[in-house]
Amino acid sequence: MKEQIQKAVDLVAQNCKGDDYRFDIYITDKQDTRYAQNRITQNMGGTKLNVSLEVSFGNRSASSTVNSIDEGSIKNLIETAENIAKMNQPDPEFVNSAGKVDYPEVNNVAAGTENCSMKEMVEVISKFIDNAKRKNAFISGLTTRTVVDEYLFTKNGFEGHDRSTSFSNTMTMSDNKSREVKLTKCVKDFNDFDVDKEIEVLNSRFDALTEPKMIEKGTYNVILRPQAVYNFFAFMMYFFDRRSADYKITPYHEAIGKQIFGEKFSLYSSIDDPSVTASPFSGDGIPAETIDWIRNGVLKNLFKNRSYAKKINENPNFMPNILIEGGDTDEKEMMKMVDNGLIINNFWYIRNVSTRQGEFTGLTRDGMYYFENGEIKHSVVNLRFNEIAIEVTKRILALGKAEPAMSIYGYSTMDNIRVPTMLIKDFTFVDTTTF
Repeated sequence: MKEQIQKAVDLVAQNCKGDDYRFDIYITDKQDTRYAQNRITQNMGGTKLNVSLEVSFGNRSASSTVNSIDEGSIKNLIETAENIAKMNQPDPEFVNSAGKVDYPEVNNVAAGTENCSMKEMVEVISKFIDNAKRKNAFISGLTTRTVVDEYLFTKNGFEGHDRSTSFSNTMTMSDNKSREVKLTKCVKDFNDFDVDKEIEVLNSRFDALTEPKMIEKGTYNVILRPQAVYNFFAFMMYFFDRRSADYKITPYHEAIGKQIFGEKFSLYSSIDDPSVTASPFSGDGIPAETIDWIRNGVLKNLFKNRSYAKKINENPNFMPNILIEGGDTDEKEMMKMVDNGLIINNFWYIRNVSTRQGEFTGLTRDGMYYFENGEIKHSVVNLRFNEIAIEVTKRILALGKAEPAMSIYGYSTMDNIRVPTMLIKDFTFVDTTTF
């Protein structure tokens, strides 16, 4: 395959007539096992190629995509991208492709995942099915083992390669009546996937939906478990770019260097932590770095793509992984730190209320508990929250150990997220539900 890739790279270099180009090759070796209603329904495996070329004539650019790297496909790729670029409108924010740079060496590969067999995946699913039957429920989901090779080449001399592995499982357990919970997990190393722990978490969420009691809207102390923490702050990061801040669209205008978050909140990326994967370069050739985005409540950096970074004469950056610093307080200790509150497993249907203020709304899901005097008393129905993320961080009372999380929306498929459990004071809920 390396020889074929080099041939394709040479073909682009020799035949592309554009002033500039960016050539991407993604090779995905994937095994999928699907299951539904307590039965395995499909086993699939194979290698997929995604090859794209962006060509530029001056500041007119266009891209084309194929799924093969044979000579005919590459020549057709070049011709198509060139023809569209020539007809395209000029791009006032165009920047030349990345030049030759040194990007960091990272280890995103785990032998346990590379060697994971479909038989092992079926054994994992069988345990989930057996558990569902014991709960008089039905389990459905998708287990995936992925090995990805990413190559990036530019006319200006950038040459990059990253190989990464991931093992993920997304499942939904339901009684086909009123109870339904979803659980996702993604790890770099298949050997780190703890089936028994996943079953324990799944059952806990499922049981929390047993005869949930109504609860009034209002402010409550909340314990956000890692999945809820990630989905809450992931939405905040949609608007975490320097350009939007400079244009006064977000609450971060002229805020770099200022303490606008709570002191207990730190968000960063690291290329030095072997327990978490880190993309060594971005899709447009920005080298990764260990970087503080927020440190002890102080806003340190915002995202800058290559175009806007050039405009403001600064270096571009990107987020190679998402790490929120944790602490050493466990959930039982958190329940004793306040008189009462709610334990929240997850959020979904998160939507923007005010981009300028950083305010958004959403619903709880996957079971919620009411606790009092350090003990869980009963489950409660879901609630709608309305909060400003910056203000929430100022009300963090305690942090647990940082753990892996994965978006329920599927926009993170790598083992590159670590967030802690959080105890937060006076979290605002604006409406109740009947489920």
